[in-house]
Amino acid sequence: MEQTNTLTNEEQVIYNIKASIEKIRPYINMDGGDLQFVAYKDGTVYVQMLGACAGCMMIDSTLQDGVATILMEEVPEVTAVKLVDNQ
Repeated sequence: MEQTNTLTNEEQVIYNIKASIEKIRPYINMDGGDLQFVAYKDGTVYVQMLGACAGCMMIDSTLQDGVATILMEEVPEVTAVKLVDNQ
């Protein structure tokens, strides 16, 4: 008998996104920053950059050239990564 998947497709995508973020996090932590998953909607991942990343001039490069590239490679459903302002 086949095992039924208990996660919906969107839940699985979010799980995969969070797993990828956990792989990226140590590299961001090395520079005093951090990365937090906020939401996933319609192919877009929303994240916050924390710590040293929040005020860094390289935040756009880190986000697009690093985080977005890796997430889009590892999770095919991800089409964009957007920064959420730190509140």
